[in-house]
Amino acid sequence: MVQRLGGGTGGVTRKASFAPVVDAATRVLILGSLPGDASLRAERYYAHPQNQFWRLLSAVVGTDLPALPYPDRLDALRASRIGLWDVVASATRPGSSDAAIRDVAANDLAALVATLPALRLVAFNGGTAWRQGHRLVPGVPTLALPSSSPLHTIGVAAKQPAWDAIGAYLHD
Repeated sequence: MVQRLGGGTGGVTRKASFAPVVDAATRVLILGSLPGDASLRAERYYAHPQNQFWRLLSAVVGTDLPALPYPDRLDALRASRIGLWDVVASATRPGSSDAAIRDVAANDLAALVATLPALRLVAFNGGTAWRQGHRLVPGVPTLALPSSSPLHTIGVAAKQPAWDAIGAYLHD
């Protein structure tokens, strides 16, 4: 969701996160910071074509996620016991850079975590998500992941080992 605050073209853009994608079987919750403009326009998580999120998770879940329609991607994550949400409920931000996020209202991560009886790990997609959120989930193991954003310019191969660590939390 995007909302213009203030009058005329000089208003500040306030952006909001999507609903969480979780169920009672969720073992790993991956938290981003706040959806970027491409995701907000498409109304779906990680919609920017250069974002590496779906490629990185493909190796973890053993499914070619980018080849699937978006609803099937979410189904594949749920079937793999992975949930999604964002640390930031809403904030002002021109463009999509996490560095430009201001006036943050956080999502109630502790309340969501309390509804997930099978949860074993909360993973943070990128430094901003980690800095904003790791203290909001006490009592749950956390993992800081290298950002899947195209603005974080190291390649998929360099990021993949950190993302692969999620797999250890998905199975008995």
